[in-house]
Amino acid sequence: MLELRDVVCCYGQVTALKGVSLTVGQGQLVALIGANGAGKTTTLKAISGLLHPTAGTIVFDGRDITHASTRSILALGLAHCPEGRHVFPQMTVLENLEMGCYLRTDRRGIAADMTRVFDQFPRLAERRRQAAGTLSGGEQQMLAIGRALMSQPKLILFDEPSLGLAPNIVERTFDIVTNIRASGTTVLMVEQNASAALDMCDHAYLLESGSVAIEGSGRELIDNPHVREAYLAG
Repeated sequence: MLELRDVVCCYGQVTALKGVSLTVGQGQLVALIGANGAGKTTTLKAISGLLHPTAGTIVFDGRDITHASTRSILALGLAHCPEGRHVFPQMTVLENLEMGCYLRTDRRGIAADMTRVFDQFPRLAERRRQAAGTLSGGEQQMLAIGRALMSQPKLILFDEPSLGLAPNIVERTFDIVTNIRASGTTVLMVEQNASAALDMCDHAYLLESGSVAIEGSGRELIDNPHVREAYLAG
């Protein structure tokens, strides 16, 4: 469903990605792990069109999206749930969810999906008229996920979904990501909690200094001595 081939991305004179290649198969949950600054968020930005590669190719659902606009990439069915949630704080919960489907015109489908989101996140239903900026961190994460789901994505990019959340909310968030995958939506997830990410995923890539250092199944990376020492210690 998604393939990156030798993707290079730069910020000015700094090369953040140095020929990254990876594949996400339809229906898979794939994890990207690595230290801060390894290139994980840059990889997601390149996929969603927020940053255009200087070299390499990105193919999604059979189409070259290397230099496509974010709007056209979203229209193809690829949603991005960014690090830090980034809800629209002055808008209500309902208005934030409506922003997730602004490219859609199927009113009945939108209404049905809104109902499903509120069924999945009852707290959002309770607070639908409340400004998003007044929600707790966990509630804002639920809202960001719900907003992404409203676009009817084929693939969701999650960037650090557990970042800054209380331990009980972290577990709930990972359960939601697992359920999204179980419902048939493909997932590519960046996650600092390497142990949890590797337990959940079908396949994983370890990024180090802008390059893929190791790849394999979640179990293979858990059993890898370098991964265990550098990312799973303690």
